[in-house]
Amino acid sequence: MANLDKTRTDPAGQVLDELEDVRAGMLGIQGTDQHMQPMTHFVDRREGCLYFITSRETDLAKSIVHSATAHYCLVSNDHDYHACMSGEISIFNDREKLEELWSPMMAAWFEGGQDNPNITMLKMSLNEASVWASTRNALRFGFEIVRSNVNEAHTPDIGEHTIVKFREAS
Repeated sequence: MANLDKTRTDPAGQVLDELEDVRAGMLGIQGTDQHMQPMTHFVDRREGCLYFITSRETDLAKSIVHSATAHYCLVSNDHDYHACMSGEISIFNDREKLEELWSPMMAAWFEGGQDNPNITMLKMSLNEASVWASTRNALRFGFEIVRSNVNEAHTPDIGEHTIVKFREAS
């Protein structure tokens, strides 16, 4: 369940916590006609970035010439936390990092394992996130809806929305 206190006091830390709890989201490149696509991410809390392992042959990888702006959206396992992150994304080929992140799950996608010549990594530096966290408490949600129907001036209070700045966009 989303911790609304943490949404208020440490929203950047909460985004990183949620990224560690959820293994996949939707990644898209700004300025392309491509739809967002599901990707597994790897979090680097210290650097405030995400890594992705993909094939050089994907439209996603081909659309990143040097760098681009990307959006990555995440929904928590309990569906009570939503975040849409933005930041610069670039091709990042580092054999040491690939070995660190490699897993049997990754191996299932790439014939020949880490030595597959089509493997590439993407690195997304997080600039900003828009976050929505709710209580997911059905009783409270129902109470807030009834209350707003009885009193039209009342807007349901079912969570928090905040903008998180990891770093200024370049």
